[in-house]
Amino acid sequence: MSEDTLRSVEIERTSVGRYVVRNARGGELSMGTGEDATFTPVELLLAALGGCTAVDVDLVTSRRAEPTRFAVTVSGDKIRDPEAGNRMENLTVTFAVAFPAGADGDRAREALPRSLRQSHDRLCTVSRTVELGTPVTMVDASDRGPAEPR
Repeated sequence: MSEDTLRSVEIERTSVGRYVVRNARGGELSMGTGEDATFTPVELLLAALGGCTAVDVDLVTSRRAEPTRFAVTVSGDKIRDPEAGNRMENLTVTFAVAFPAGADGDRAREALPRSLRQSHDRLCTVSRTVELGTPVTMVDASDRGPAEPR
């Protein structure tokens, strides 16, 4: 991995079931188990999926006209499967976008289906990763003390 391709976040435990996620630019958000208003990891996955494609679509369509409504809903079923493991299924990203009347709005409306397809098929890193699947490696980098080799 190189500097220009590597992405990372750090997660720090603040109390039982509560965490702060930080990015390299200083951004922070709270994450938890869903017992309060904090986002759960699954909700953050849904947010990442919708947010990624929303950025793609917004950048294309808003060049033509400023939307009067731009809302994205992401949903799916959380499956608890003792044999195959927990996962999400039936992921759906629903766009509700409106543009003003007129030629610019018409151009934005015409660009919307194409931008949705391009985001899904090529541009959105999050949805492409989910759909194509990629191995996840778990590494225990806990301090083992000076006596144990690393």
